[in-house]
Amino acid sequence: MLPDPLTLVVDSFPDPPALDVGVSHAVLLEVAEGNRGATLRLHRPADVVAFGRRDVAAPGYRQAIDAARHHGFAAVERLAGGRAAVFSQGTLAFSWAVPARDPRRRVHDRFRHVAEILCRAFRLLGADARIGEVPGEYCPGAYSISLGGRVKVAGIGQRLVRGAAHVGGVVVVSDAARIRDVLVPVYRALGIAWNPATVGELAAAVPGVEVGDVAAAITRVLAERHHLTRASLPAETITRGQSLATQHVPAEGRRPSTRTTGLRH
Repeated sequence: MLPDPLTLVVDSFPDPPALDVGVSHAVLLEVAEGNRGATLRLHRPADVVAFGRRDVAAPGYRQAIDAARHHGFAAVERLAGGRAAVFSQGTLAFSWAVPARDPRRRVHDRFRHVAEILCRAFRLLGADARIGEVPGEYCPGAYSISLGGRVKVAGIGQRLVRGAAHVGGVVVVSDAARIRDVLVPVYRALGIAWNPATVGELAAAVPGVEVGDVAAAITRVLAERHHLTRASLPAETITRGQSLATQHVPAEGRRPSTRTTGLRH
């Protein structure tokens, strides 16, 4: 079980796209250093393809970046583990940093806890949500969330640092067609076999559902399991995130800005 209480932050930092990753990285380090408690960012991302470490090492990485940009998606290097995943304005991103004296312990407990929260929230909305890998899915994982075991609508990754763990991922509310279209050439460049038909969206099961509706459902389930405190991040965290953002872009020379947006639900 993840610790209680929990700070909920809903501000987004989409400009430039890597700043959102940098801010989550900064939060993770603050938690690891003992300067903040468990913190969950629940936010709307920019249009990005987030590449994992194995992607970065792949021979076709440069071609994959070019393919993402050709389809209107920026390229960033992700904080959590896994293969290339797509974030868009029709998705909801989450980044949960928790203190852990020995982060290697309870890895599966953290995965399971987050997956169960997402699954319950999606069911509250009326979706037949299930936990488990869909055969042939993109960025495969045992704790993926699917609709009826057929199409993936959420993925979860985890990163461990000394003193803390980060559990992050994406919920596909809409935009499944755009996600599929960009993943086809990106995965081809990376040499990853997969089935494009496994890309799903919650809107297919819950017509008219929007990102704010999904955020509200997740927040409702969180409140059942954690004592939630809503907060914004202080300026020093954002400044640290700006510095860390450079670690999450494939190329040099980008300067993060401090423009923020709020997630309304």
